Amino acid sequence: MDANTETAMGTVTREGSHPGAHAADDGGTERRARTDSSRPVPRALATEAVHAGRDDLAGLGLHAPPIDLSTTYPSHDSRAEAARIDAFAADGVLDDGPPVYARLGNPTVARFETALARLEGTESAVAFASGMAALSAVLLVRGAAGLRHVVAVRPLYGCSDHLLTAGLLGTEVTWVDPAGIADAVRPDTGLVMVESPANPTLAELDLAAVAHACGEVPLLADNTFATPVLQRPVESGARLVLHSATKYLGGHGDVLGGVVACDEEFARRLRQVRFATGGVLHPLAGYLLLRGLATLPVRVRAASANAAELARRLAADPRVARVHYPRLGGAMVAFEVLGDPHEVTAGVRLITPAVSLGSVDTLIQHPASISHRVVDVADRHSSGVSDRLLRMSCGLEDVEDLWRDLDRALGPVSAQPADAVRRGRPEPVR
Repeated sequence: MDANTETAMGTVTREGSHPGAHAADDGGTERRARTDSSRPVPRALATEAVHAGRDDLAGLGLHAPPIDLSTTYPSHDSRAEAARIDAFAADGVLDDGPPVYARLGNPTVARFETALARLEGTESAVAFASGMAALSAVLLVRGAAGLRHVVAVRPLYGCSDHLLTAGLLGTEVTWVDPAGIADAVRPDTGLVMVESPANPTLAELDLAAVAHACGEVPLLADNTFATPVLQRPVESGARLVLHSATKYLGGHGDVLGGVVACDEEFARRLRQVRFATGGVLHPLAGYLLLRGLATLPVRVRAASANAAELARRLAADPRVARVHYPRLGGAMVAFEVLGDPHEVTAGVRLITPAVSLGSVDTLIQHPASISHRVVDVADRHSSGVSDRLLRMSCGLEDVEDLWRDLDRALGPVSAQPADAVRRGRPEPVR
């Protein structure tokens, strides 16, 4: 192999460096924050991750954010409460008054929403019970405006693909290559949806070019894999940024949630849908997600270093046909094996064979069997999700321990199919 091994999505060097490997090392672009004197001061991403959503705690005499588990709140002024509910029903406006009911809003969840909006550089964010609940709310908002057509680029997360393809919410989807977005837009198009890096192939899109092709149609970018540590899609023209907060934002595999970062106008509509459909985030989940954000830059940076090194080793391994690792960097690696992928997932001991990603420990799964099983097999293959593809979410373990486990699970070199062509299209799994 050459000193620089070309992977499917980027270049990995012998030293484990990568064109995107240092993207998480700086403090991020400066964000505007406010001190107690209301004077704007610049704050780096790492600082915002620790302090956003907590700026008022010292004034409250607190250090850790409180968890408000109330489902309802006392109100002795029913006229004022009626006026507030009318305003919310009409325009989705939530004022700074006392809470009314947990389905309308919760103070602990609001802290997480404030923090995530700061990190993504948006006016607002609206949290939901899961990533799919968040995506469903976006589709319902656009559908309520009579804009039920969606233009989307594969691959997406398998359940996102299924939700759009099955038309479960009354939507119609047109699947296109990025170059076909502009031609696919119709008068009733309410949304263009992309995911970059994509799940599970880690394919990357030029988000600025995609946003330009959308014209006046809102671009929804799923930023779950990259997180705001590596990219902020709104800076490239996206109007909506979707996260499965279950993944990197929570970061410990113990909380389910979703969130959409967006402008305040769209956030008001999302809150109305959330109130009507009930897909609310539990306050304890909101607390855990806010806590997860504090370590997000550190976790992403450390896990990305592991991923870059494992991608480098896999790219040089004769048992691996192809490695997918984004130029952007990140903690996700996908690779196609020459042997049986099911033997690999059955053979790991330190690495956990499980769906999901973004935890502090390393997970591996076979997309064709789990996360993308609901996608038609022809659509999976045409979007690059082969039957031999494995997706690995790198955690914070020592990289030598991870490689030792993976090396053992890949099996002996002599066991690989003799007629398989390295770095070519793998044979179908029998």
